[in-house]
Formats: sequence, C-alpha cells, structure tokens
Amino acid sequence: MSKLVVPEGYKSVLSVYETQIAIGTIKRIFEEYLSRALNIKRASAPLFVGSETGLNDNLSGHERPVEFDIKETGTYAQIVHSLAKWKRLALHQYGFHLGEGLYTDMNAVRREEEMDNLHSIYVDQWDWEKIIDRETRNEKTLRDTVTAIAGAICDTAEKIKEMFPAISVSFDRNVSFITSQELEDKYPSLTPKERENAYVKENKTAFIMQIGGVLKSGQKHDGRSPDYDDWQLNGDIFMWSDVLECAVELSSMGIRVDEKSLDEQLTKAGCNDRRTLPFHKMLLAGELPLTMGGGIGQSRVCMLLLQKAHVGEVQVSVWDDQTIAGCKAAGIVLL
Repeated sequence: MSKLVVPEGYKSVLSVYETQIAIGTIKRIFEEYLSRALNIKRASAPLFVGSETGLNDNLSGHERPVEFDIKETGTYAQIVHSLAKWKRLALHQYGFHLGEGLYTDMNAVRREEEMDNLHSIYVDQWDWEKIIDRETRNEKTLRDTVTAIAGAICDTAEKIKEMFPAISVSFDRNVSFITSQELEDKYPSLTPKERENAYVKENKTAFIMQIGGVLKSGQKHDGRSPDYDDWQLNGDIFMWSDVLECAVELSSMGIRVDEKSLDEQLTKAGCNDRRTLPFHKMLLAGELPLTMGGGIGQSRVCMLLLQKAHVGEVQVSVWDDQTIAGCKAAGIVLL
C-alpha cells in the first residue's frame, strides 16, 4: 500500500519549468564534483544483463527482477536493479588501474519497491566503482570516501543556491559515523527506520555502517545481498530533509567482498547456490580486482537540493491512483 505525506503548508519553491532546468544543472555539476573527488570517469551502463550471469543486484535477496526472453538468442535477460556487480567486472575488462574508477548514469526498474514520498519503481543512480588494494581495503578508506561524497553534495547545493536564489537548503558536510549495532544500542526500543530518523535529526549528515549482518537483538538493521558489499565495511549515507522532517538515504555503498568475505557471507545468507555463477566463480578464484563502490540516488539528491516533498516531482514514474489524487489535492505536481 502506498503512503503519501504532505508537509503542512508545502509549496514548491520552483516552478515545473525551473525544476526541469535545475535537475539538469544538478546532474551536470554533481557528476563533475564526484568525478574529481573520487578520480572516476564516466562509462556506459547496461539497462539489462543476462539472467544466467549472476550480474544483477539481488538487493536484499527476495525482490523479483523484470525478466524477458530474447527472440534471437533464446535466452533471458533481466532489467537491472543496480550495477553493483557489473561495475566490478567492467573495471577488470576495461583495463582500469589501482586508484581509478568509473561512474555510470544508471536507470533501473524495481517492480516490488514500495511507493511513498521517497520511493519509486523507477530508480536512477550514479553507480560508481573504484579499484583499491589490500592495504587500502579498510575503514579509513571507507570513511574518507564517504566524506568526499558528502562534500560533493554540499558543493553542488551551494552552486544551485547561487543559480536559484529561492532555494534555501543548508547541509552539514561533517559526517557523523555510527555502526548499526551502536545505533541499536543507542535506541533499543525503536525500529531501524526510527533509529535512522532519530540519529540523523540530531546529526544532520550521517553514515550508518556495517549493514547486512544480524545484530545482538537477532534482527538485521537492513537487508544486503551477500555478494557485493562486505558487511563489515559498508553503510548508507543519510542527510536530513527539513521539508519532510525525516532522514533521506542518498547512498548505499561499501568496500566490496573479497574471496574470504564472499565465502563467509554466502554461507550466512544461505546462498551457496550462487557459487556456480560465472561472476561468483571469478570472485572466489581471486580473478577480479579489489574494489569499493556504491550508488547515489539522482532523484533523491535532486529532491533534497530543490526542497521537494515527493520524488515524483523530479522524475517520471508510474503512481497509484491514491498517490496521484493526494498529490493533486495538495498541489504537488507529479512529472
């Protein structure tokens, strides 16, 4: 069931026309800042991958991809959920070197995604990946990269405010780091989502680390597929939205699994059947570079920087009748 929140007295500070111009501007500016901050270059991205390759992102492990048959090959393909695995293989095949990386303008379909102010079945991300080595495969590298991404978002916000004076957002580039277990210890009576809101409301910009494993309570903070992020070296970037009065997750990212962590996580997740897939066999054999990477939500960054109340104000998607009627009554213009 969809859920719509209408902030009291909400009115977009930009017209639809201005919004379209601002979206394009944000995407151009942020890509440049991100590219420089992480030393990554733009690469073309697939819309779909072969079903048998194991390259599609399994997300939390239960979502069904959009799958279709190909007449000429007699095989099946899946529209991507994200490019978490594809990027690592691409770095290997394209000849990138240590310290270099790529980013893509990724478009995905997540047919089982919930629909609310922040969620849509259409997903657009800057999916990025970068080669690291054993020496830099650590928490310091993770923290430094998170800080660089947060800085790129804040720099983009400052540029947009110069160009569109009606925008008055302000973000904290100082990131507060906390593990999912520390967050549970701090707010034991709250749900994971409530913990995120409580912590980010206090700290404004935060990175919640170590997502995917089971906490002391016996529950997970959130689901993570076992075959891309190392659950001990990953996390989510959040910033606070004054418009929606909630934490907005802008990025899921992390240092990727090596042979050891992939072996352990496949067993913990009960996904040992994936060991026979081409991508996983290469990983377990140590044939792929060590990397880190993630996805940064384009629509969510635009929402946050343009002071929007609904993701449908900055992207074109399909919505249920209840959402369409509710937005129309509230003066929220869905694209």
